[in-house]
Amino acid sequence: MKRIAILTAGGDTPALNATIAGAVHRANQLRVEVYGIIKGFSGLLNPQVPHVHLNPLFTSIPELDPTRGGTLLGASRDYVDAQDLETIARVAERLHRLKVDGLICVGGDGTLNGMQPLGEHLPVVLAPKTIDNDLGLNYLDEASEWIREPNGSSKGYEYKKRPGREFGLDEMVNYATPGFATAVYVSATSVQRIRTTAESHRRVSIIEVMGRDSGMIALGTAYGQPDIILVPECPFDADHLVERVLAVLDKQKHAVLVVSEGIRDVQGHILGAISASKDPAGNVQYTGAAEAIKRLLVDRIGDAFFTQQRRNESADAAIFVRKVGHTQRGGRPIQFDRFYASQLGGKAVDLLMLGLHNCISTLQYRDGGFVLDSIDANKLRDRWGNIHARPLSTTFYDRERFQPSAKGVEYLRSIFSNALGVDDVESIRSLFDVGNLIHPYNSVNVDVNKRIMRLSEA
Repeated sequence: MKRIAILTAGGDTPALNATIAGAVHRANQLRVEVYGIIKGFSGLLNPQVPHVHLNPLFTSIPELDPTRGGTLLGASRDYVDAQDLETIARVAERLHRLKVDGLICVGGDGTLNGMQPLGEHLPVVLAPKTIDNDLGLNYLDEASEWIREPNGSSKGYEYKKRPGREFGLDEMVNYATPGFATAVYVSATSVQRIRTTAESHRRVSIIEVMGRDSGMIALGTAYGQPDIILVPECPFDADHLVERVLAVLDKQKHAVLVVSEGIRDVQGHILGAISASKDPAGNVQYTGAAEAIKRLLVDRIGDAFFTQQRRNESADAAIFVRKVGHTQRGGRPIQFDRFYASQLGGKAVDLLMLGLHNCISTLQYRDGGFVLDSIDANKLRDRWGNIHARPLSTTFYDRERFQPSAKGVEYLRSIFSNALGVDDVESIRSLFDVGNLIHPYNSVNVDVNKRIMRLSEA
């Protein structure tokens, strides 16, 4: 291969530029040209395919900074429809006109599904990213545990997963995805900061974190020491939750709860409201999980509990909700994400050069350390050909305590014991650089835009 392309798809994460930088660095060593596709799959759907030469003369362009969050290439949630053969053929023809010999897609399970149809026309591999940490498998045979049941939806069925088995941490396929560690860092520090308000005013704080149907980020916020963590994979009993909240309030006069977006009760009801719209990847939008928990606690605990102890004028005033929101997926990536994102980007280049195809570069855990590996994307498919988001294993969570289990603690410890570097701490000082008061923000988009090239009309 003499020329490859790379694109970033789906939601942004803090480690995308690090992944691109790792791929370009490895390509420079191998004397391979790299073209970056602007705006993910949206760029491929554009007849002009806006693109940037990322390593002219086999030297990385200066705009490619692995410590910068987001992606200098831009991202979108557009995908190539596997059934639209005409569009797929046009996209493939455009890549051939660019003289591209292989394509690296940086993304999660949505991107992995989206890149499949292109694999019929040229070699394609995936470099993983997602703050949700839900790309991969807890163990290799987990993909066979999905079942399909009929329902009244437009598709006529829905997918459910049977209970999983016990497994060793070294069995996990794609142990951690770039972006996850930084999202946990941001969320855990947010818990610590919000705690002080709840503690000072004797209130109950409910903090909502991202993750959709995965509770990985919520589990990681245990580093911020919340009193209660709720994850989607383990439906909670309302009576037990209220009992635990009251016990915490009795002891310390305040409580901090962390809830993941897609939490469910024991009846299977999703606590967050579901909007009618979906994004282009087909993801249903969750919102309102924390508000739902607040309403539950207000109704169950009542005003008298708070007014009689002169803590607050009502239950509604005593219980407040905060969302960490998009700060989880933004900003400078911490050391763990920067390093392993770059390694996985470089591994993706190696996979193309080795002639491997439709596979994923993965991070594995072996003998107490991390190693790079890969897996055929088809290994992640269920019997109907679908790739599902990896759930948080229920063995990582203690339902009684609403906290990580011993195994969950060991999983988190393996990732975060050395996740921060000295330069991460030092970078905080740059916030108060006097230049920030004088100079406007310098967007990488301005400089990259000057480098964009386009195909002429065929």
